[in-house]
Amino acid sequence: MAAGYWMAGKTHETATFELFVRRLPPNRDYLVVCGLEQAIEYLCELRFDRHEIDYLKTLPQLQNAPGGFWDYLAAFRFTGDIFAVPEGTVMFAGEPLLTVRAPLIEAQIPETYLLSTIGFQTVIASKAARILNAAAGRDVVEFGCRRAHTPEAGCLAGRAAFLAGCVGTSNVAAGMRFGVPVFGTSAHSWILSFDNETLAFEKLQQLLGERTVQLIDTYDTLAGARRVAALGQPLWGIRLDSGDLLDLSREVRLILDESGLKSVKIMATNDLDETTIASLVEQGAPIDIFGVGTSLATSYDAPALSAVYKLVEIEANGIRRYAAKHSSGKRTLPGAKQVFRYPDRDVVALASETAGPGVERLLRPVIVNGEAIVDEKNIRRIQSYARRQIADYGRPGRRVELSVSLSALAASH
Repeated sequence: MAAGYWMAGKTHETATFELFVRRLPPNRDYLVVCGLEQAIEYLCELRFDRHEIDYLKTLPQLQNAPGGFWDYLAAFRFTGDIFAVPEGTVMFAGEPLLTVRAPLIEAQIPETYLLSTIGFQTVIASKAARILNAAAGRDVVEFGCRRAHTPEAGCLAGRAAFLAGCVGTSNVAAGMRFGVPVFGTSAHSWILSFDNETLAFEKLQQLLGERTVQLIDTYDTLAGARRVAALGQPLWGIRLDSGDLLDLSREVRLILDESGLKSVKIMATNDLDETTIASLVEQGAPIDIFGVGTSLATSYDAPALSAVYKLVEIEANGIRRYAAKHSSGKRTLPGAKQVFRYPDRDVVALASETAGPGVERLLRPVIVNGEAIVDEKNIRRIQSYARRQIADYGRPGRRVELSVSLSALAASH
C-alpha cells in the first residue's frame, strides 16, 4: 500500500486514522487501555534500514515499485501527530483509543503494530482487572510467561497486569524493563533435586531469608507445611500449587498459626481464574495472594479484541474529505472524533465540537510533529491512575452516546 500511495502521488495527503474496539469481549463490562508506551517508542523510532529495504526489493509484489520509492523509505520518519487516551483509562466499545494524523503513508504503515501492541496489552489489562475484582482486595501476581504466546508477550503481559492493579509478576524481564515488582518461588524441581524436603527448604531459606516462599506440595502438602513450620523464620510465605485449595489452605493456616507463624502468608496457584478465585474468596479461604498464570497472560476466555484501525479523514490541497465504511456489520463513523467523559456517560463527538465546563476530553496529544511530548514510563503512577479509573467507571451500565454531526455524515457519501 505504501508503494501504491507513492506511485499514485498521494505522499502529500494527510490522513486521520482511529483505533477503536468494535465490541467488548464476552463477560467484559469495560476495557483498561494499555500499550501506549510501546506505541510511542515504535513511532518515534520507526526507520527502514538498508538490510530491510534490500529484503523488500526481493518481494514479487514490489517488483514494479520505482526507485524513488526506495529512496523515500530510506529517509522515512514518522512526522505526524498522535492523540491517545492515557494508559489505564477505562474505555468502552466504539470509542477511539488512539488517533493518528500524519502524511498518508506514515499513518498507514504503523497499523499492524499499533493494533497488536495496544490490542494485546489492553486485553491482558482488562482481564487482570476482572481477576482483581474477583480477588476482592487480596493481592494478585501475574505468573503466566511460560504459557504466553511468546516470551515477549509474556513480558508485556507482566507489564499490563501490573498496570491494571496486580502487585507484581514472576517475569524478571518485565521487572528489569518496566520496573514491575518481581515475585516468585522455587519450582518442584528444586525440591526434587535434594535428598529430602527439609534440606531443600533449609537451603532456599539460607539464600532468600525473609523473602523465602516455600513450595510445600511436592510430596505431601500438610507434611511439607509441618516441616516448614519446624524450621520457622525467616519466612515470607508458603505456596499451594495443587489439590483442594480451600481445605488445604485452612489446614495449613492452622499449622502455621499453631507454630507461631501467623504473619506468614499463603500463596495459591494452580490454573486459577476469576471464577475459581471468587469461589475461594466467598468460602473464606485463608489465602493472602493469588498467582495467576495461563488465564491471565493469555486472557484465556477472550484472547483477542475486535480492535480496528480505520481511516476517517483525508486532506489534499486544502480540501478535507470525510471517510467511512458502510459494509454490513462493519460500519464506521466519519471524521476525527473526541470522547467527552461526563459523570454518568461518555459521548463520542467530532473533535471540533466542545462540551461544557468540567467535562473531560479523553484523547490528548502524545506525539506532535513526530516528537513525543509525554512520558509514559512511570508505571506506578499509571497503575494508581488505572485503579482510580476502575473504581470510578468500571461498572456495568455506563452509557456511550454518539454525537457526530449530520454534515460530516453527509460529506462521507
